[in-house]
Amino acid sequence: MKIAKPKISIRKITESRLFFPLVALAIILLFDLIFVPRVFRLETRDGNLYGTLIDILRNGSTVCLLALGMTLVIATGGVDLSVGAVMAIAASVAAVMMNPVIIGLELPPDLMKFINDPQFTYSPLWEVIVVTLLVATLFGLWNGFLVAYMKIQPMVATLILMIAGRGIAQLITNGVRIQIFYEPYAFIGQGWIIVPFSLYIVAFMFVVAWLITRKTAIGMFIESIGINSRSSFFSGISEQRIKLLAYAFCGLCAGIAGLVASSNIKTSDAHNIGLGLELDAILAVVIGGTLMSGGRFSLFASLIGALVIQAITTSIYTFGVPAFALQAIKSVVVIFVILLYSDQVRSFVRRLGAQKGA
Repeated sequence: MKIAKPKISIRKITESRLFFPLVALAIILLFDLIFVPRVFRLETRDGNLYGTLIDILRNGSTVCLLALGMTLVIATGGVDLSVGAVMAIAASVAAVMMNPVIIGLELPPDLMKFINDPQFTYSPLWEVIVVTLLVATLFGLWNGFLVAYMKIQPMVATLILMIAGRGIAQLITNGVRIQIFYEPYAFIGQGWIIVPFSLYIVAFMFVVAWLITRKTAIGMFIESIGINSRSSFFSGISEQRIKLLAYAFCGLCAGIAGLVASSNIKTSDAHNIGLGLELDAILAVVIGGTLMSGGRFSLFASLIGALVIQAITTSIYTFGVPAFALQAIKSVVVIFVILLYSDQVRSFVRRLGAQKGA
């Protein structure tokens, strides 16, 4: 008795939510392979992997974290423009807790002599992380409250914190860019365990988000609200609570991204940390196939979208393009990538797949 093997058609492949993000990433990497083959070189030092591909993963970790939170928000039909500002706030809170002398707090003389010691921190690292993430989550809850309960348009509600957030970050640090000398904290963004430690953080948050959305009914509720909030209401789904949860999780992811970014550069730079990353996060989610109007989403596809954005940036730098021209060239490349996601291109590919699969 023969067992029939499942038939994998081209149509099924092209209809997959991962198809277009993977195609976009493959095109960029193929371009690099042809013109800059050194991009694919990997080397091992002290048991750790290094290379341009590893740099893409490492430098893209902050956008990956933001994309995870942004996916849930956009899936509800909303958007969060404040994630970059929340990153700056998180970095400022962490820096002040480790080095409060900058803002005028007087330490005992026996502690002052250790203030620049790489092994010294005023607050324990676990306390710094917990308090920082709690603050970031509270700002996410604030956005969720404005959107879900005050019925303010998501773009307007989060734009408030986007504008005010960096001012809040500077108030926390008294307008000073605080240097962070504590080495265990720097390990968050600069540490390596075979691969960059930040990748383990991204993987952990992905698993957490996946468990929440795919092993509970929350993911279905999010998609239901994004597709038709009125029908969701009559089905007994609490739109306010689900949106509040989505924005809170987005704030948490932004807080973690702030810790990664500030530990990587060892400073609390309220002006530049997270600057412009809210747009990269939104674009990553869109590349991942989630509609801005809300509805069905894929966390993994959003991560691929984030890597597409970082691969574009890294490739442009590899070609020696000046920093001042980066945004202009990046926008052209992004437009080309976005064209792959147009309904016309998708329909053409699916028709082609249907013809070959017939």
